[in-house]
Amino acid sequence: MKEILVVYHSQTNHTYKMAQAVFGGANSIEGVQAILKRANETGLDDLLRCSGLAIGSPEYFGYMSGMIKDMFDRTYEDAYDRKEMFRKPYVLFISAGNDGTGALNSIRRILKGYKFKEVYEPVIAKGEIDNKVLNQCEELGKVIAAGCEAGIY
Repeated sequence: MKEILVVYHSQTNHTYKMAQAVFGGANSIEGVQAILKRANETGLDDLLRCSGLAIGSPEYFGYMSGMIKDMFDRTYEDAYDRKEMFRKPYVLFISAGNDGTGALNSIRRILKGYKFKEVYEPVIAKGEIDNKVLNQCEELGKVIAAGCEAGIY
């Protein structure tokens, strides 16, 4: 069974709602189990075990949330150059008060260091989380899960 790890940080529940939709989409694919975890509860073992990763962050001051950055800081040294991490597929979702590009670019820069592979366009929600955004997040979860389950990624 393939495992998709959905990691998020949320203070206003906007990113949490998005994470739930990604989680639901990933879990809807047969042969896949999605795991939903807060960034502060996510460790190296979670990153090593999963087949694919979905990361959700709010945008704060044009940057990712501190908790997402903390997860990267805590896991990077032990994850770097591990064969289990090489080209691991990932997708991103961001809740932005601004345009989301600062958070998006900073997360991408870090994941390049992990040598992960982005496999689908990110979902960036600007403002309120509506059904259109939730549907995009559900699709995001389905794409990463189906790709991992089929062995495409």
